[in-house]
Amino acid sequence: MTAADVIEPIDGEPTAEPADAEPVVVGRPRLRIVDLIDETLAGVFARPARAALTTLGTVLGIASLVATLGISRTAGNQIVGRFDELAATQVTVKARTSGGGSSSGSGSSRRAPLPWNVEPRLDRLNGVVAAGAVAEVSNPGAVRTAPLRDPENITEQLVPVYASSVGFLDSVRGQIVNGRWFDQGHVDRVDRVVIIGTDVADQFGISRLDTQPGIFIGDELFTVIGILSEAPRDEGLVGSIILPYTVAQERFNTTTPERVVIETDIGAAQLIAEQAAVALSPNAPEGLNVTAPRDPKRTKDAVQSDVNQLFLLLGLISLVVGAIGIANVTLVTVMERTGEIGLRRALGAARRHIGLQFLAESTAMGLVGGIIGASVGILVVVAVAGSRQWTPVLDVWLPLAAPFAGALVGLIAGLYPSIRAARMEPVDALRSGT
Repeated sequence: MTAADVIEPIDGEPTAEPADAEPVVVGRPRLRIVDLIDETLAGVFARPARAALTTLGTVLGIASLVATLGISRTAGNQIVGRFDELAATQVTVKARTSGGGSSSGSGSSRRAPLPWNVEPRLDRLNGVVAAGAVAEVSNPGAVRTAPLRDPENITEQLVPVYASSVGFLDSVRGQIVNGRWFDQGHVDRVDRVVIIGTDVADQFGISRLDTQPGIFIGDELFTVIGILSEAPRDEGLVGSIILPYTVAQERFNTTTPERVVIETDIGAAQLIAEQAAVALSPNAPEGLNVTAPRDPKRTKDAVQSDVNQLFLLLGLISLVVGAIGIANVTLVTVMERTGEIGLRRALGAARRHIGLQFLAESTAMGLVGGIIGASVGILVVVAVAGSRQWTPVLDVWLPLAAPFAGALVGLIAGLYPSIRAARMEPVDALRSGT
């Protein structure tokens, strides 16, 4: 019997191992998926308050990311809509002031006067919302409310006076705060009526129209029938006086319009710009100068990109803060569970098992935080859009990718703590844990 055939018993007496005994083969330790899930859940729920606070960091980060991206898309959509609404729907037509190269290549073009009856010519074009003609009245004289000139009391003002067609109010998106705009009946009858801007009304103290207040333009008396409060496409109108073009032709010798303003549907400006000159001057369309907005696609894309980049940066900063919180808490958890780590290593757990357990715990907390954060972020986007009466816009992939982003954040945040836990020696871990 050799020394290999002898084993030490508990009481210290050597005994002989049976000759036919099978040798004991110790394999590599394995960690099943079920055991990993059990250990992960046990580690997470062992300290539920801490796990909740740790997950809260990811919730805030993912919620901030989803909310900021959603709000940026929603706000960007509103910015683009406003841009389209104001800048990309206006076409202006003017008569050429001098000869120039024509589109037909003849080398010269004759000046074509603009007509006043632009509404029936342009409203039939598909895509035209409103159209109107306007011209500034030359030398109308001073404007006053008193019938007599009093040298000791300054009651006269030099106010710009414009003649326009009926559709000009809608073409500049004007708003009448009191009274009304003149209609085709006023134009046909050559009624001496005027519309004054709010600045003019304040200068002359006109606030009520039921008394039919009148103002003198030069020596001509006109009845005020409306007060213009705003005109987004021509803000100078609130400080001016507007009268029907037939009255301007009869009283102030205003001949032709200076410009025609056309309000179009979104996307129809380029087409209307090509057709407007022919509709206004069929015999000499080359004599008109048509100004249309450039294609706004590049500008819209640039605005949308800038807004998205700004909010994306804010969301990523919030997400990094959440990742730092997970890493910090996981590292503290590793330091507090050194005794457990040492015991498991002493019982045969490999380094990869220890590291995988802590990595799974941080990933699980990140995944849960991502799910909750995505839900909170969507609610924030809907609430903000509802409070501003906007249409909420959110990419479909964002709420679906948010949980995976949270899990990725937890995975990255748990790398260092899990590596540190895996590198602990059993003896040192047991000694530190006692």
